Amino acid sequence: MESEDRSTRHRVIALLLEHGPQTASELAGRLGVSPAAVRRHLDALAATGRVEERRGAPGAGGGQRGRGRPARYHHLTDVGRSALPHAYDDLALTALRHVASSQGPEAVRVIAEAQLSGLEQRCSTAVEEATAGSGGAPVDRAQALAAALTAEGYAAAASAIAGGGQLCQHHCPVAHVAAEFPQLCEAETAVIGRLVGTHVQRLATIAHGDGVCTTHIPGPLVPGPSRGGREHIRTGNRTHPPSPVPGDRRAPRAPSTASSTQTHRERTPA
Repeated sequence: MESEDRSTRHRVIALLLEHGPQTASELAGRLGVSPAAVRRHLDALAATGRVEERRGAPGAGGGQRGRGRPARYHHLTDVGRSALPHAYDDLALTALRHVASSQGPEAVRVIAEAQLSGLEQRCSTAVEEATAGSGGAPVDRAQALAAALTAEGYAAAASAIAGGGQLCQHHCPVAHVAAEFPQLCEAETAVIGRLVGTHVQRLATIAHGDGVCTTHIPGPLVPGPSRGGREHIRTGNRTHPPSPVPGDRRAPRAPSTASSTQTHRERTPA
């Protein structure tokens, strides 16, 4: 039943897009259902903001139905239009392919950086305001950046790990285009590095088939337990000394077959 309701509501949206604002009776006639059934679907669409009701005929010169109250016409809203498929990705790919073929890959990089400049400015303001009293450590800035990116539609989250932090983006608005033009991912990585205040490394991207865009944010050098006065460096989730540990603890080698055989032969009487 739910799938049928969803299908009918998609048809209602399609009819409003194709024929413009209509009354419930007009929609019912085109769908072949009762006006009461159409009103139920219109109420559900209005509750989600995809359809709105207005009195009177649409357009200039609209009038009333006889001497009664004006007819109720249902209009498709901007939210309803955004639910329909778009060809923005195909348009962007066509444009970038033309730029790449005529001006080279560096021109694509310039476009990517220009496209992200507004995002960087907005996120920079949000990060500075959020970290004004915390000293602005990279991991703290990553937390603030995740909130700013989420507000931009990236569904981002930041977490601290032993070697610093990770910024994860669960949505990429340009994943389809970035799959062909990695300059978009590279420009975005550079923006993240500037916003958190340190060099970052991209570990995974949605554009390359991963489930999440993951960026590693390295932490500062951390002194660990010393062995013989040496300082350790924390990398990832393990701690390693900067130089090999003296002393070879490997098990001794077993004597080779060739040498054992030779010794046995030397002791055998003629």
